[in-house]
Amino acid sequence: MAMTVHVDVVSAEDQLFSGLAESVVVPGAMGELGIYPRHAPLLTRIKPGSVRIKRPDQVDEELIYVSGGMLEIQPNHVTILSDSAIRGKDLDEARALQAKQEAEELLKNRTAEVDYARAEAELLQAVAQLRAIQQIRKQAGH
Repeated sequence: MAMTVHVDVVSAEDQLFSGLAESVVVPGAMGELGIYPRHAPLLTRIKPGSVRIKRPDQVDEELIYVSGGMLEIQPNHVTILSDSAIRGKDLDEARALQAKQEAEELLKNRTAEVDYARAEAELLQAVAQLRAIQQIRKQAGH
């Protein structure tokens, strides 16, 4: 049997995953983090993107989009806390494309009423969701 680590992915609304994994890939603030059992303890921020969980009983990785948040790693436990998270299969490409276009329009229009930090954050989240959708499609086509 492969070595495993317990993983919890939790958002403000729901617990999206709780179970064993052979490995987890998380979009850390400074780059992707690959996590395996017995990883050194770590606490760091995560950015919008896909959490990829390799379960011992499945061939394909499970994808969960996270909007950012915190990651805590202990040798036998990984906890991902996100403001919002969506299972990869539940991502809506049309809504993500629309959010991306709206954020790009806000950034183009240089008016005093535009909150640039918020528009930029929305753009980053939409792009990360679209990237997650592409990963799911690539995985399904293997």
